[in-house]
Amino acid sequence: MLGKDNDARPISLRDQRAPVIVGAAPVPWTAMEETAEPAFNLVEYWRMLLKHRVLIAVIFVAALVVGVAATLLMTPIYTADATLQIDREAAKVVEGDVSPQETSTLGMEFFQTQYGLLESRMLAERVADNLGLNSSNAFLEQMNVDPREEGSTDAERRAKRKEQVVQVLQDNLVIKPVTGSRLVHVVFSSPDPALSAKISNAFAENFIKANLDRRFESSAYARDFLEDRIAQVKARLEETERQLVAYAAEQQIINLTEPDEKTGAAQSLVATDLASMNQALAQATAARVSAEAKWRQASTAAVMTLPEVLQNPAVQQIAQDRARLNAEYQQKLRVYKPDFPEMQQLKAQLSELDAQQNAIAGDIRASLRARYSAALAEEQSLRGRVGGLKQDVLSLRSRSVQYNILQRELDTSRTLYDGLLQRYKEIGVAGGVAANNISLVDRAEPPSRPSKPSIPLNILVSAIVGLGLGVLMAFIREALDESLSTPEDVEAKLGVPVLGAIPLLEKGVRPAAALDEIRSSFAEAYYSLRTALQFSTPDGVPSTLLITSAKPSEGKSTTALAVARSLARVGGSVLLIDSDLRNPSMHQVLAAENSKGLSNILAGGASLQAVVQPTSEPNLSFVACGPLPPNPAELLSGNRVSLLLEEACRHFDTVVIDGPPVLGLSDAPLLASQVGGTLFVLEAGGTRRGQARGALKRLRMGQARLLGIVLTKFNMKTTSYGYSYSYDYTYGSTGSQGSLQTSRRSA
Repeated sequence: MLGKDNDARPISLRDQRAPVIVGAAPVPWTAMEETAEPAFNLVEYWRMLLKHRVLIAVIFVAALVVGVAATLLMTPIYTADATLQIDREAAKVVEGDVSPQETSTLGMEFFQTQYGLLESRMLAERVADNLGLNSSNAFLEQMNVDPREEGSTDAERRAKRKEQVVQVLQDNLVIKPVTGSRLVHVVFSSPDPALSAKISNAFAENFIKANLDRRFESSAYARDFLEDRIAQVKARLEETERQLVAYAAEQQIINLTEPDEKTGAAQSLVATDLASMNQALAQATAARVSAEAKWRQASTAAVMTLPEVLQNPAVQQIAQDRARLNAEYQQKLRVYKPDFPEMQQLKAQLSELDAQQNAIAGDIRASLRARYSAALAEEQSLRGRVGGLKQDVLSLRSRSVQYNILQRELDTSRTLYDGLLQRYKEIGVAGGVAANNISLVDRAEPPSRPSKPSIPLNILVSAIVGLGLGVLMAFIREALDESLSTPEDVEAKLGVPVLGAIPLLEKGVRPAAALDEIRSSFAEAYYSLRTALQFSTPDGVPSTLLITSAKPSEGKSTTALAVARSLARVGGSVLLIDSDLRNPSMHQVLAAENSKGLSNILAGGASLQAVVQPTSEPNLSFVACGPLPPNPAELLSGNRVSLLLEEACRHFDTVVIDGPPVLGLSDAPLLASQVGGTLFVLEAGGTRRGQARGALKRLRMGQARLLGIVLTKFNMKTTSYGYSYSYDYTYGSTGSQGSLQTSRRSA
């Protein structure tokens, strides 16, 4: 019996979505868009560690046990410590400064050199000889070292033993400088506390003696070397002095001063004369320029306008007298006429004064010319003298080249001679002073307790190593883990969203019975899946929905039935089709007839109306598989599937298809290409990542529109390390009113 007509039924799921045309070009599915998460997700790492906590705990405990056992089996080692003070330089007694002098750069190099000498093979050999460690195997036996009895002769065996003793001494010696000071600890470790102190003190004492020996040897060698060098430099100095004096006398080179310390040049007599003449020439040139300027002005300007004339006292006096007579003449001109004798006399006096003034001005102009001529003559005379001195200086310089070479050689030899002589005196004084820049501050004492092994330290190291190895193995195990046990595993490893997680039923509980119990977490999980399907596409639940899985027995038939029943219970008409033409099982769950069904429709032997069967669930109809065809893939590859779905969509709100498994068969990809949406069922912990990827790849090749994944048989008890999915119901009533409380927790 087909579903109700749209006009006669209530509002259903179809009214909540746009119509889906069966047979249209399918929409390819893509991996879900992952939300941006920080590169370091502490919560995810914590969940991973909790997941593998047993492995981490086992490795941690094993490391502790191994560490404790190794510590108890170790031979106790005693460490003795002698303290030395190493100064940068010995006390400078000869200079009156007894404090060590050093610089930061040279100081670091010096101290590093001293530390290297303390660890040197030379010092270890000296200690071995001083303590007599090479005479027998007793020292090696005390250090728990097997003596090497190699060599055919006693000499060869002694040489091998000495080499082994020196190697043991170097291996157990530790030099520890004290930061920011001149102190250094000489540390030696051995199984015997007295032996450790004895060898530590021996290293310190022999280092001090070796330093004194090196200083004495270097001082003696330096004295011998300096004596030879002083004799050679002295002979060279005397020879150079004789050559310099002879050359100066031959070339008549006379210097008034000693050679300059910086430039090495000396002031000669000719150069001094040239400097004096050049200074006089500069003054004469300045005087000539000044006289020439005054003469040129006097020769071109009016004589009475010259500053020399105007400033002349006689001219100024005549000007005053003339002004007075002229004033008197002008005053009397008002009374007398110009021809009057007194007026004629005044006019004659004025003319006389003018003549005197002109005569004085002429003399001044003539004196300016004479002054210019004298200045010019003096300048020319000095210039000639300077030119001659220049030639003398140039000649002296050409003759002084060899003189300067000899002078520089003489100065160099004298400086070298003085320096060598002073150094020789200092070494002679220092050689008799037994001062040493290395001193023993604290002698080593036999330790009262062993330094190794340290039980707390070894346990701590074992714990850290064990914890680190455990975490490392957890990361490796997680990286190699191919299981898909939780929704988070599925989304992280497959890149497909999980629409629902179906809990694992308890032993003996059948899926049909759990679905009938609406209060069970099993049924509530499918209700949540139905809600997720409504939001899986912009149009709501697809009109045609295929439910498949990677392999059999993953719960796809139960999921198909549960989804169909959930959609039917919200008021929509639903058609459930069993499309597994190879191993059908839905008719057994629904106790329906399987004599005719989908195979008859696809073969053209029956219509949809003839094979639709009602179920005990309202609004839910069923189409069984029907007789098993010989070649299911041929039936599913034709156009009858799309025609069937188009017809079913005209009568039902939703068509749910229980499909066959994907792997190994071509049926599921063929059906997926014809429906509006595909729901992929995955058994938690039962399907490997490779299998799931292969199935999804085949669906993608079939242009399936994958809505998401349903994780079935999800054991929430064994996944308590980070994931918890539970559905709890509490029904209660107060009076006549009941209340339903539903809670879902997910983490």
